[in-house]
Amino acid sequence: MYHFIGIKGSGMSALACILKEMGHDVQGSDIDKFIFTQVAVEEAGIPILSFNADNINDKDMTVIVGNHFPSTHEEIVKAYATCEKVYRYHEFIGEFIKQFTTFSICGTHGKTTTTGMLSHTLEAVEPTSYLIGDSTGKVAPNAINFVLESCEYKRHFLAYHPQYAILTNIDLDHTDYYKDIEDYKNAFETFANQVEKMIVMFGDDENVRALHVTTPHMYFGTKEGNDVRAVNITQTAQGMSFDVLYKNEVFGKFELGLIGHHLLWDALGVIAVCIAKGLTYEQIYEGLRTFPGTKRRFEVSTLGDNIFVDDYAHHPTAIKVTLEAARLRYPDKKLVAVYKPDRYSRLVVFINEFIEALSIADEVCLVPFNENTLKEEGYDIDIHYIADRMPNALIVTEDEESAKKMLEFSPAVYVGMSTKDVYRILNNVKRYQ
Repeated sequence: MYHFIGIKGSGMSALACILKEMGHDVQGSDIDKFIFTQVAVEEAGIPILSFNADNINDKDMTVIVGNHFPSTHEEIVKAYATCEKVYRYHEFIGEFIKQFTTFSICGTHGKTTTTGMLSHTLEAVEPTSYLIGDSTGKVAPNAINFVLESCEYKRHFLAYHPQYAILTNIDLDHTDYYKDIEDYKNAFETFANQVEKMIVMFGDDENVRALHVTTPHMYFGTKEGNDVRAVNITQTAQGMSFDVLYKNEVFGKFELGLIGHHLLWDALGVIAVCIAKGLTYEQIYEGLRTFPGTKRRFEVSTLGDNIFVDDYAHHPTAIKVTLEAARLRYPDKKLVAVYKPDRYSRLVVFINEFIEALSIADEVCLVPFNENTLKEEGYDIDIHYIADRMPNALIVTEDEESAKKMLEFSPAVYVGMSTKDVYRILNNVKRYQ
C-alpha cells in the first residue's frame, strides 16, 4: 500500500495516479477543501482521507510525503515512527525514474508547458511516461522514456540524475529559501552538471549563459550564438510559425497553435532536446503542431461576451508574459487581471515587479491570500500590501458583491493568475453573469 500525505498536491496527485495505473494499492490524505487536482485522483478510484494519524496503520506501508508539509505534521510523525519506507516526494521520484531514460525539465518559468509539449512529442514516437506539474501523470506500457517536471525549490531536483534535461530560464524565485541570485544559479549549475547525456539551455538568458556547465550541452533561443535558433518568426491571434536553424543550417519550419514568445522558447527547448535524442524533423514537427496545451496554462473559456483565462502564473515575469499573450490574442477586448498571491515572501521581494506586470491590464482585481497560506518568518502582510500601492485595484473575494463589481468591466477578458484557486473567482463571475 502506498499512502500519500498531501495527495492533492499537483505532483503528488499525478504520481499517485501513475502508481495506481501500475497496479499498486494507493490511498492518500489531505485537507477537506476541494482542489482541482483531486478530480483525477477520484476518477482513478484512489481514496482521499482527511488528515489523521490513524491513517498510518501498517508498518509495511510505503509513505510518500508532500514537500510542503513540516516534519511535525501528525501523519508524518506517525509514519516515521511506524513505517520502514518513508520518502519525501522528490526522494521517491529520484529512485522511481532510474528504470527509464529520463528527461528533466527545469527552470523558473515554463516547466509545465515544456514538460507537456515534450511528452506529447515523444509519446508519438516511442512509449513514454510522464509526470507534469498540472497534476497530469501517465505510465505507458513498456515505457522507455520518462518526462519529469523538476522543481528547484529547496534544491529538490538534485535528487534526479536524468539522461537529458531542458533548462528553460533562470529568474530569481523562492526567496524564502534562496539567499540571492547567485545561490539560485548555483542550484541550477549543480543540477546541469549531473545530467548524464545532454542538457539543452535557453541561451538568450544571461543567467543561464553564466553557468559553468561541464556536461554535454547545447543552447537554444532566437539570438545569434545558439545551437538551435528560431528565425522568421510570425505571430497572429491564432498561433505562430517559425524556421529553425540547427548549427546554422536550416532544420525545418514549425507551426504552433499557441501564442507568446515564452511558448516559442518552450518549443525551441523541446526541438533541441529531441534533436539530441535523434528524432527527425517530421517527428518533432507533428508533435508540436498537435500539442493541445496543459491544464491551468492559458486555459480559455467563453460565456456570452466575456472570455475567461485561467493560468498558473504567479511570478511577475510569468504574469507579464501571460497578460502580453492575452493582449495579443484579444487586441480589441478590455483586459482584467485577477491575481491571487501564493507566497508572502514572493510578494514582498518582487512588489515593484508585480505592480509593473499587473499594470499591463486595463483593470486589476486582487484576491486575498488563502487562510492556510504559510506565513514565512518576517513577512507579516496581507493583500493590502499590494492593494495600497495600486489605488485603482479592486479587492475581490468569492461572493456575489465582488462578482457583480467585476462584471461592471464586461465585456472583457478576465485573466486569473495564481498557483492557488483563483479559478474559483472566475467561476463566481460566470455564475452571476
